[in-house]
Amino acid sequence: MQAMRDAGHPRRSIGHSTNMVGRSPDWLASAGFNDAPEPLHIWGVREMNPSLFAMLDRAGDPAEAGAAFLAYMMAMFGIDPEQRDEGAGGRRFRASFLRLIQGWSFDSNGPEGAVLKGWVESRFGLCPSFHKAIIDEAAGPAWAAYVDEKMASRFHANAIWVQLDLLFEFCQWAVARFAFPGQTHLTLFRGVNAFDAHGIAEWTGGRGAVVRLNNLVSFTSDREVADCFGDRILTVRVPLCKVLWFGGLLPSHPLRGEGEVLAVGGDFRVSADYV
Repeated sequence: MQAMRDAGHPRRSIGHSTNMVGRSPDWLASAGFNDAPEPLHIWGVREMNPSLFAMLDRAGDPAEAGAAFLAYMMAMFGIDPEQRDEGAGGRRFRASFLRLIQGWSFDSNGPEGAVLKGWVESRFGLCPSFHKAIIDEAAGPAWAAYVDEKMASRFHANAIWVQLDLLFEFCQWAVARFAFPGQTHLTLFRGVNAFDAHGIAEWTGGRGAVVRLNNLVSFTSDREVADCFGDRILTVRVPLCKVLWFGGLLPSHPLRGEGEVLAVGGDFRVSADYV
């Protein structure tokens, strides 16, 4: 199957009509939303965890807030950074958001990446457009392989989507309180190969385009890092309300790059420059 449509005719997206953030999935995925974003919160998360956010409000700096969040997650879900695989040392493996983020950093198309993309699908109504292969129909083999991985019991256990709900809400709290107060966007970079094979919705003149990115996307705040990942560099204004993870969110974290940012995807206006 052809890997792309002609410019102006991007791959058809698969999505849901409902989600858990109170915004239309089509609107969430649009370049219009990304240009002028609105706050996003997953229904019920803050209301059901008042003690966490009361504790966070007492934090004096980002490190103290991150430590408080980790302590809460360990108490709630029995996780810790040194957990072993099932059976190793007599300790039972528990799925955790830390393992998912670490797995994503090595391979976004691995089983951990499938669970993360599945969380975005469930909470935001945006389905992935790629997982090991292009996904352009719900009945196709690429979709079936993605579903099989996202629901596998090894990582889709221990209320893992609830863990990710809490991570997202903590990230949004940290963005507003400490990291980027008063800001709506971050200017970030992404290195890509075969740019013309991406879902280009519109050419906007010069090096500008509207590009459909996957439902969960890694960016970097360091352009030199992006240079290592492709022959084109996309410069993108990413709404902070879509950010799930950024370097410095936790005092110790599993993403290798300090400048890496993980955000919910959709259609973004980009400037595409050669390395």
